[in-house]
Amino acid sequence: MIDGSILIGAEARQSDTRFTSVDPATGEALQPAFSSAGAEAVDAACALAEAAFPAYAAITPERRGAFLDTAAQAILDIGDELIVRAMQETGLPRARLEGERARTVGQLRLFASVVRQGDWLDATIDPALPDRQPLPRPDLRRMNLPLGPVAVFGASNFPLAFSVAGGDTASALAAGCPVVVKGHPAHPGTGELVARAIAAAVASSGLPAGVFSYLPGETNALGGTLVADPRINAVGFTGSRGGGLALVRIAAARAEPIPVYAEMSSINPVILFPAALAARGPALATSFVASLTMGAGQFCTNPGLVIGLDGPDLDAFVAAAGQALQGTGSATMLTPGIHAAFEKGVGALAGHDAVRTVARGGPGDGANQAVGALFETSAEQFLADSALGNEVFGSSSIVVRCRDTAELAKVVAGLEGQLTATIQIDPADEAAAAEILPLLARRVGRILANGWPTGVEVAHAMVHGGPFPATSDSRTTSVGSKAIERFLRPVCFQNLPASLIPAAIGDANEWGIARRIDGQREESPN
Repeated sequence: MIDGSILIGAEARQSDTRFTSVDPATGEALQPAFSSAGAEAVDAACALAEAAFPAYAAITPERRGAFLDTAAQAILDIGDELIVRAMQETGLPRARLEGERARTVGQLRLFASVVRQGDWLDATIDPALPDRQPLPRPDLRRMNLPLGPVAVFGASNFPLAFSVAGGDTASALAAGCPVVVKGHPAHPGTGELVARAIAAAVASSGLPAGVFSYLPGETNALGGTLVADPRINAVGFTGSRGGGLALVRIAAARAEPIPVYAEMSSINPVILFPAALAARGPALATSFVASLTMGAGQFCTNPGLVIGLDGPDLDAFVAAAGQALQGTGSATMLTPGIHAAFEKGVGALAGHDAVRTVARGGPGDGANQAVGALFETSAEQFLADSALGNEVFGSSSIVVRCRDTAELAKVVAGLEGQLTATIQIDPADEAAAAEILPLLARRVGRILANGWPTGVEVAHAMVHGGPFPATSDSRTTSVGSKAIERFLRPVCFQNLPASLIPAAIGDANEWGIARRIDGQREESPN
């Protein structure tokens, strides 16, 4: 049921201030009108989360894993209503949203298994050595503990997988942190359906109601008030650089500063090495355009920059890519605001004296349509004007022509931090690629070969992060099991009586987890 409520734990509230979502394909307002949360709702949600924290942090891994599994099933149980509403609010096709729902459920189930397995606790014991000379060693035991309540901001481009029950929420809940979600105003109906499912899972699992709350709203003030609340201990955000940095500043200005894990802007360079370009340039061009235009280019891993050595092979690639782009149709963007920003970014590149427009996609025939754009420039011009490396969120990319490998290396070394980098190589390129890889590794969170960056596997080895401005903290990832580490901190217990030692690091190993004892890994007895 969607009725436009604010969810403070198990309590549904209404406010006098209302807003509506918009069908981006038609520009028409969707019903119902939604309550906009204000300072009073933020205070209530944060108070409830703080009250819930001690009990939720203390439950066993098995019980927490069972809750995450219950939440995953509750989202599936919403059924087709969720997909239909998301289609209306985003303009995304059914197949894409069904896949995203599967990913959302999969993330929750992944973290359920991670929690049960126990490595995230990093349980470590250095037993006392009373006879050690010249000084005895005390009994030392360390484990990770959750930070406390976490604020999560829903993203516009993934209404399920990076939103109310997305990776930030799943990993924070897995760590033992209550979550207060600031819903994205572009898809509040979708958000409310998912939020009600999570709240129901909290209740059926017998957990404190404050483990989860949902605050819809369209103002920046709502997000700022949430981050400034002293009971919030960390923030997960996916969105624009401006939005992310605004939250970072608010968090840093608090009496007690807190970490903001913000995923922001990235243009995800693709490097075309000579042998690969010569052998399969036209095929690469076709697959590049498919990646560029997927989902109207509204992916944080969209290939917005292509780098290659100037010459006939790059000419052929550019010509083939332009032809492929001209054959693509337009696609509805997520919101009127995102479409307007895309048009502004494309217009700036098209009007730049040092940039040539290679091709545009097929014309749009409806509201908020993204028409793909491909541009090119020289490495010299690219290096001279940092604006050419700005993210244009949507199906827009620029090819940079380099005179030689030294200039290509200079372009790579001068890049801002990125989420991904792609190398297209054949065996003859491997020596040259080995020279570039160390430069890329300093600039990106994920390097892939002979593929395309659109598509992020939810797995243990995945890193979806990178140096600034791709993220606000290059040491972390927002996708994969390692994401849980953002919401944990290590605590050491020294010489505690046995009755006071937490179960995870007690002698009996009541939770049956793998631990490190005196430097040696002790595998789980289960």
